[in-house]
Parts: sequence; C-alpha cells; structure tokens
Amino acid sequence: MSIGDSHIAFKVGIQPSDPLYCLFQYLPSTVVNTTLRLQALREDMSSFNVSAYIIPGTDAHLSEYIAPRDARMAFMTGFTGSAGTAVVTLNKAVLWTDSRYWVQAERQMDCNWELERDVSISSITDWLIREVSDTDNIGFDPFLFSIRKQPIKIHLMLKSIPDNLVDRVWTDRPLIPPDNLIRLPDRVVGRTWQMKVEHIRTQMTDNPYKPTAVLLSALDETACKSVKPGNSTFIFIQLTFHYLKSSFKSFYLLQGCLIFRTALQCSKVPLVYHKSFSNFSLPLRLFVHKDRVTEDLKLYLNSTCYLAHCVQLLEYEQVRVMLKNYMTTSGVKVWIGTEYTNYALYELITPEKLLTSAYSPVLTTKAVKDETEQRILRDAHVRDAVAVIQLLMWLEKVVPEGKETEMTAAYYVNECRSKQKDSRGPSFETISASGPNAALAHYSPSNATSRKLTVDEMYLVDSGGQYLDGTTDITRTVHWGTPTDMQKEAFTRVLMGNIEISRTIFPSGTKGVNMEMLGRRALWEVGLNYGHGTGHGVGNYFGVHECIIALLIVVSLPEPGYYKENDFGIRIEDVVVIVPAHTKYGHNYLTFETVSLVPYDRKLIDTSLMSTQQLQWLDNYYLTIRELMGAELDRQGLTEEKKWMLKHTVPFQRATDSAAISSLSLTLTALATALLHNLL
Repeated sequence: MSIGDSHIAFKVGIQPSDPLYCLFQYLPSTVVNTTLRLQALREDMSSFNVSAYIIPGTDAHLSEYIAPRDARMAFMTGFTGSAGTAVVTLNKAVLWTDSRYWVQAERQMDCNWELERDVSISSITDWLIREVSDTDNIGFDPFLFSIRKQPIKIHLMLKSIPDNLVDRVWTDRPLIPPDNLIRLPDRVVGRTWQMKVEHIRTQMTDNPYKPTAVLLSALDETACKSVKPGNSTFIFIQLTFHYLKSSFKSFYLLQGCLIFRTALQCSKVPLVYHKSFSNFSLPLRLFVHKDRVTEDLKLYLNSTCYLAHCVQLLEYEQVRVMLKNYMTTSGVKVWIGTEYTNYALYELITPEKLLTSAYSPVLTTKAVKDETEQRILRDAHVRDAVAVIQLLMWLEKVVPEGKETEMTAAYYVNECRSKQKDSRGPSFETISASGPNAALAHYSPSNATSRKLTVDEMYLVDSGGQYLDGTTDITRTVHWGTPTDMQKEAFTRVLMGNIEISRTIFPSGTKGVNMEMLGRRALWEVGLNYGHGTGHGVGNYFGVHECIIALLIVVSLPEPGYYKENDFGIRIEDVVVIVPAHTKYGHNYLTFETVSLVPYDRKLIDTSLMSTQQLQWLDNYYLTIRELMGAELDRQGLTEEKKWMLKHTVPFQRATDSAAISSLSLTLTALATALLHNLL
C-alpha cells in the first residue's frame, strides 16, 4: 500500500537524503516500508550507546528455517530470503545476501536499504571500518552468532547485547505457537533414546581430553532422540536423551541448545538446550517451554526421577544461569561444536574448561543413518513420489486451460502429500515458479507474485514432505509446450551433471566439495553455471538441510541448476543414499543410490549431448521407477497415474523395442520385482 508520494515529500521539505524520505514513496505490494521501524531501532541504539547494530537472519540455534517470531532480519528489511545479514547505523541500512536472493531483495526492500552482493565477513568488516570510528560501539545479539562466525574479526568495539534490540521495537512480534512435543512411534525409531545417549557417552569416555559435558546448540542436535520437539528448548542433559523430531510446522517453531554431559543424539528439533553430565548417575536436564510437554512425554522421559536415564524439565530461559553455575565447578570440561554453538553460551565457558571440534559428536553420529533409518527413508520416498507424479500429471492436463497458478500448483502437491501414509506436512515452503520467477533460485509464490502457468514457459517445482519415517526434497523442471533449443541444452546439461554425480564411485572419506565439479562440468563446457551449492544432507523426519560432514553421511542431494535472469530457471534435485560400491581391485569405495522416484521431463532432454554411460544410467533409473512405483501405484489403485509413469519412463536407448512391451508384462515385472524386494 502506498504511504505517500515523492511530490508530497518535496512539498514538506523532505529531501532524498533524509531518513524519512522513504515514508512518502510509492511502494509496490512486494515491498514493506521500514522507515518507522528503523527510526525506533536507532533510538534504542542511541540509548545503548551503539553506532551500528548487526542483524543476522537466524535464531538462537543458528537454524536455517526459523520461527516467524525469530525473523528479525525480515521484519527490519522486508527481505524474506533464508540467508542474509543486515547492518544498521545511525544513518544507513545495508543488507548482505548471496546470488540466490539478489533479485528478490531488490523486489522486497524499500529505499531505506542498500544491497551488497558480497556475503563474506570481510565485506561486512570493510564496510563497518568505513562507516564507524574506532571508538564507536557495534552492537550484536550474542545468541544469533556462532563462535566460528563471529560478527566481525577485527578490533572494532563490539558490544554484546543479549536483550535483542529488534525485539524491543517489534511490537506485534508473533507469539510462540502452542504446539506440543510428541514422541515418535517405536516402529520408526529402531533404537531407544537411552541406547543413543549411551553411544554419545562412550565417545565422551573415549575422548583423550575427557570432557565432562557436551554443549549442543543446533536444534537437530537436541532433537536426536525419538521425540518431536516444540518451540524453544534447552537441554541440560546428564547423558541420556532421544530423538526429538518435528514436522515442518513445528520445526519452524523450535529453538534451543543442548548442553550435554557425556551424551546425546538428534533428529527433528525443538527449542532446547541440552546438557549431560559425566556422572552417569545424574539425570539429563531439558530446558524447554514446559507447557508444551505433554503428560505422556513426561512419562516417556521419566521426568520425575533423578537417575541417569531420566530427563529433568527446566525453563528454557534458565540455560545461561545453569551453564554459568556449572563453570564454577572444579574439574569440568565442556565439549562444543564450533559450527553451531552460539556466542551467548560460548562466552560463559572459561578457556581452560573448553574442548572444541568443528561438529559435536551428536551431529557426526546422526549424519550416518542406521539400517532402520535407511529402510524407512526409502519407503517414505516411494509414497512421496506418488504425490509428485500426481502433481505433474495434473499440471500436464490443466495448464493448457490457463486457469492454474504457481500458488494453486503448490497447494495441490501439498494436498497430494497430505493423503499419503504418515504425512506430517511439507518439509519446507514449496518453490513453485514459472518463467522469470524460476530464475530466482529460492522463490516461493505469494498473492502478490504468483503467475499463471502457461504452455509457453518452463516451470520449476522444488518441494518436499515430512513423514514419520523420512524427510523428502525433490526438484523437477518441466515444459508443456515447445522449449527453445537453448532451454533444452541447458536442461540436458543440468541433467548430465546430476547423473555424473549420481553414478560416480569414490573412496570412503571423500569430501562433498570434491563432487562439485562433476555437477558443473557439462555446464562449464558451454559457459554456463549456477550460484548455489550442489548438495546437502537430509534428515529422517528432521531438517531438510542437514550439514554434510565430509561424506560420512548416508543421505545427500545432487542439485545442479541453471538460471537465466528474467527468463527461466532449471534445477534437478534428487535424494540419494550412499552405498558400498563393488570395484575390481579396491575396497572401501562408495557410490550413490537414487531414492527419489519421479521421471525427468523427456521433452527437455537432448540425448545427442549425452554419453552412452549417462543414457545407460538414465535407463536403469527409469527401470527402478517402473519397478517400485508400478507396485505402489497399483497398491493405491492409481491406474491413471501408473499409465502416466510408464509413458514417461520409456527407455531412451531401447525406445523402439520397449514400445512393443505390453502394459501387462510391465505390470507383472514390476510386481515380481517388488515382491522379491520385500522378501529380501
């Protein structure tokens, strides 16, 4: 809504250099006027004697997906991307974000804000050196910075302010949602939370530096035991917890830090701090919003007892007091992972009582999925593929009618997923993007931006689901009309990158970054590229983005893409499981097994660009889709969806021969293979 007009500003004597100038500017519907918020923030900055204030786009647990009440950067800037840092001085406001969000930021920010296209710490540092003097204080909320990524690595006057200044001016800040924590069914857990805690305790005992406690700040660290978390939670554990897991909705609402004392592990997260103690006779202490803990969960956690396999419930806000008191005890040593421990807790730990590693033992342990987690993950992806196939089949029918939009498509796939067994909602906000919107790598539609879908444009859908037995994330790009030669070539080269990663064989211990070139090489050959990473880990009913610790992980994602600004965007994304590879001479080699089971758009594939090995991989993948999805679609009675799937998975190298294969024989083959798979 427009607040005013520039000629009004001129009449009342307000010049463009005046901080109030933007108050009188016409604003499109995608932009939020931030003039009054900045004015209020600057008044508080003056009262705290700070000349600059840093606002990151995360929460106290350094999460990627945060609760609405923690979206402070979005509130102050109007920019809603998931990555960025804002800095406000007494006369300037600047946002730093990466290439995925440059266009989005320009669309969403008003004229109070400047956009910097270099996201490095040094860029922010250099800017601050230019804008503030050596004696000026730079304020920051210590809860919102990891100790590895401190606000600025120079000798400026940094002032830690635990009372967040944005919260003080955000008068209608959302409340903590009332969702309860829940425990996961035994059928999807595999191991008890006590067993997982003991595993972490063993790592603590075996550590030569003999830590007496492990401090966990990331939400998926605290959740790792077998419970679905709720909002803010801290756990002060004495070595015994279980997976806290949550659906996307609840995951958004969680926050917390774990302070362990010899053990813990994770899954899907609440706001918690967790600490466990080296004395195995002591209970774990969970700092959480206690009104979200059900009586059933209290019983499950043995919350009224004081033994080693019990969890004592304390209020979320007490974690700093507890940690501070613990540091007064002689002979203690706290083990932390520097990647996700926030500065507010780190600054309480004296150096001689500190033990650090890049990642906590919980993160490294949960990155490797056990047999139960791998099995149920595969099952979840079969059901998830049904929903995506239903979406693509429906769009193929209705888009020519000209009535559907990006938003209706996103709604449809979410509805399809909701009907599948054990569905607990989306794993992230669906990216449903057509034409120029698809060129924004992380665009999601809104009432203001949603476009109609047409047969003349490419369409990209990146979506995922949370199921009790797994988390999914899949991206497909399609065209319902006649793609240009350039679009076909770009898509094919993205697909070639996806295949090259998926079919590679590599020695155990290979780092994920070493796979990058495989995903980009086909694009580089013609001078194309993409500005985001090529993969990430995935949880089991957990975070859809899980850090990749070397290639210890069992689940990863290849997701190459290409984006032509103001025209179209392409991305292909599959979930893969890392499995042993049988090689002629070497041992301890690995490869990928793709568990996403949705075909790529044949219309966009130029097979003349692809190698024989790539086409063979593609045909084998399509055979797997036919076998597994044919049986599942039959089981669900989805005859039309099965016909669509068979049509879109005709082999490329044997298209003529396979066309003669009857639908009946394909069905029998799929059923026989599925039966054999179940027996094994």
